[in-house]
Amino acid sequence: MPAPAKEADATVASASGAHLVRKKRLFWPFLLPAIALYVLFMVVPTVATVVLGFTSWQGAGDTPEFTGFANFAELFSSDAFIHSFLNTLMYIFVAGAGTFLLAFLFTMVLREMRGGKIVRAILFFPNIVAPVALGMFFSIILIFRPRRQGLVNYLLESVGIDAVKFLAPENVTWVVVGCLIWASAGFYITILMAAVDRIPPYLYEDADIAGASPWQKFRNVTLPLTWDVIGVAGVLWTISAIKIFELVFVLAGPGTYSPPIEAWTLGLYVFDRSFGTQGTPEYGMACAAAVVMIALVSVLVVSLRRLMRRETIQF
Repeated sequence: MPAPAKEADATVASASGAHLVRKKRLFWPFLLPAIALYVLFMVVPTVATVVLGFTSWQGAGDTPEFTGFANFAELFSSDAFIHSFLNTLMYIFVAGAGTFLLAFLFTMVLREMRGGKIVRAILFFPNIVAPVALGMFFSIILIFRPRRQGLVNYLLESVGIDAVKFLAPENVTWVVVGCLIWASAGFYITILMAAVDRIPPYLYEDADIAGASPWQKFRNVTLPLTWDVIGVAGVLWTISAIKIFELVFVLAGPGTYSPPIEAWTLGLYVFDRSFGTQGTPEYGMACAAAVVMIALVSVLVVSLRRLMRRETIQF
């Protein structure tokens, strides 16, 4: 190689090395503020919650007293907590199954539908409405009030069917499940359709030539090629479902300080132990319940990621 060419290569290599050095120098100055904020607002509160979960603490002015596992023993012997735990599981699994079933159904239909993007936007709309507003809307149309019924009971009575106490403590959990499915399906339809849009059209064309039904195309083409996105959507659903609070609070307890315990979720239990005791707060119990929430979501997310783990399909 001629000397000028060697000198040019050396110059390029030197410039590249200097650029990498400058990038490395900038790495930590840009990253440290983000790490500091994450530790300050996420890690520290989480650790503090776990520590306080093993104490008896009534808030400012009181000194936390270590009680070991007493809070957790009391939790799992409490009817209120058992109702909260089971209702939360119902929202995660039953409402989740309904939401994804509806999302898969619309994914099969919208892929071949003219104007599918417009329909997708319409379906997404309920997800941008605040849960409090959704709760108020459903409480108005589902309310049971003789001679002044909500819209649903009015329609039932107009065809000769007795009005139903939809918002009674024993029924409201199922009402919330239906509301969650209705409000959340559009979000997951949008996510899944974005994944479907990446699939090469010729795969569906080959399936059409082979005479595949819509179900066969979904099972053999759509599902395998969107499996990783479905896994991420499942994690998002698990995290959001375990935090359900506003919708239940508005539907199950309008005009009251706290809904009946039959309708509670883990979020409502934490709220009640913190602010709803109408007396001395029990922050230690609230933190213990929050620790259970952290443990539950960690177990479910890790299990889901392991269950959904598959080799990436290249296309």
